[in-house]
Order: sequence, then C-alpha cells, then structure tokens
Amino acid sequence: MARNEKFNREPKDDLIKKTVAVNRVTKVVKGGRNMRFAALVVVGDGKDRVGVGLGKAREVPEAIEKATKAAQKAMITISIKGTTIPHAVDGVYGRGKVKLMPAAEGTGVIAGGAVRAVLEATGIKNIRTKSIGSNNPINCVKATINGLAALRTAEEVAKIRGINVEDLAD
Repeated sequence: MARNEKFNREPKDDLIKKTVAVNRVTKVVKGGRNMRFAALVVVGDGKDRVGVGLGKAREVPEAIEKATKAAQKAMITISIKGTTIPHAVDGVYGRGKVKLMPAAEGTGVIAGGAVRAVLEATGIKNIRTKSIGSNNPINCVKATINGLAALRTAEEVAKIRGINVEDLAD
C-alpha cells in the first residue's frame, strides 16, 4: 500500500452533512480588503455520533470542504435512549445556552435552525430545546454539542460509581 493511499482515504459517504452558516469575513490591509468565507458544518452518522467544524477559505466550496473535514475529525459519541436523550441537560458556550429536554415518542424535533441541524445529524427523533442568550449559529451549535457530550445513561453512571443500576435510584 502506497503512502498516498494509506493517508488519503475517502470520507464515509453514509455521513449526514449539514451546512449551518456561511459568513463573509473581511480583513482590512494596506492594499484594501481581503474577502474570505467562513463555513460552519455539522456532520453526523444518524445513530449516535456528531461533530462540528469551522472552515475558512477564499471560495465558499473550499470553506465548506475544510469545515466538513474538521467536523469529521471532531466527531464525538453521545448517549441516546431510544429516539430521545436520557435526561435534561444544559449546554453552554460563550453567551449561548441551550436547554435540551427529552420528549415522548411522536413529539419530533422541536428546535431552532442551528440546534436542529445538530440534532438531526445525530439521529435524535424526539426532543424539545430552548435556546437562551446568544442566537449566533456558532455559539448555538457549540452549546448543543457541549450539552450532548454531557449526557450519560443510567448504565454509564452506575459503571462510573461502581454500583448496580437498581441501586442508582436510592
């Protein structure tokens, strides 16, 4: 196997890729203004893995490609209970705060644009959310990821504490 074949693997096609935001950013220099584009992309497998990436380039497609690769590298595994989350949790990033609450079967995804993209890429089908504070897409997405990373199932908590799941409720 050649070195190029080993390291230049094609990304998995079964991933869900969602472009959340594309911003035009400007840097003022001596000769004028340098225009670039920053893209925020969420990547998930639709089961229990999700990642977010930010990419910046001179052209929009290049920025999206960079962000997608960054998101694939930053993927985390989260705890899911059926089609919802195991418990309510708050995610915080900067001035953005997102409350994530489990919902009954058939509720659907009740969330705003940036938060919805993360939850759909994750594969969560029933959840209620409330975004408090900043509505900046970057802050909302990173706060959502922060909250999802803090989720633990009862089995995981029992294992960490070294007790049985039945003893956990006491």
